[in-house]
Amino acid sequence: MDRLFSTFQTASNALAIQRQRVQIASENLANANTTRTESGKAYRPKTLQIERAENSVFGETLRSRLQLKTSSGLHMGSSDAPLRGEGPQSAAPEALEVSQARYRYEYDPSHPDADENGMVEYPDVDMVEEMTRLVSANRLYEANLSVIESEKEIIKRSFEI
Repeated sequence: MDRLFSTFQTASNALAIQRQRVQIASENLANANTTRTESGKAYRPKTLQIERAENSVFGETLRSRLQLKTSSGLHMGSSDAPLRGEGPQSAAPEALEVSQARYRYEYDPSHPDADENGMVEYPDVDMVEEMTRLVSANRLYEANLSVIESEKEIIKRSFEI
């Protein structure tokens, strides 16, 4: 029964990551001109870093079900052979927000946050890059929703048989 819902679990993980990507890109866009936060410094743009689990449940399932046989001693043994689907792509990801200290400086001596030289520290947010991330995350979110809908339809039709 666990395998029946593995597609939903994978798509659910992907939906959560895309939702976080949208939130971070939106936050970066909203704070593109924020020169002072609660810490007293300019806003620090954020990115999403994906950490992947080392042990893949999918790979372990395949390894337990497949017994690779060799016809020669020169072939790799079954314990050394990497299985398709094993590794970082199939592991359950964990998303971490990482703040980056990227700033740009503009000369504006009348600004309340200007330093003694009249320079104001702004977050270095690339609007085009952030909008691209936003659109990309939105499209990937929609793609994962369609995967869930397709899987539901497949399960529904299999029960009709």
